[in-house]
Amino acid sequence: QEQFAEAGGNMVQPGGSLRLSCAAGTIEFNTYHMGWYRQGSGKSRELVARISPSSNDISYAPFVEGRFTISRDNDNHILYLQLRRLKPEDTAVYYCNYGPPWEPISWGQGTQVTVSS
Repeated sequence: QEQFAEAGGNMVQPGGSLRLSCAAGTIEFNTYHMGWYRQGSGKSRELVARISPSSNDISYAPFVEGRFTISRDNDNHILYLQLRRLKPEDTAVYYCNYGPPWEPISWGQGTQVTVSS
């Protein structure tokens, strides 16, 4: 049974914006740190951002450079990632899962973000 269902990916031009969402299934969403990850073609999956259960501890990978915002809706078990000022190098499949200090569990399908002119 899939635990995570990501959505919101699309093709956008450089400088564009997208809002990704992730619906968490039966996991105890409100208990865990959550994270957004991404995997570009031919690259390893990498952590993009993470958020604590109460949203008071948030961190981003250096490459984010203030362009993305992670947030969560604990009432509805949804994780969000607002992407702004997108660059071609942001092109990847984006996934959500448990975030550090927790290890990820089984992965969902992800959502494709393509940044191209």
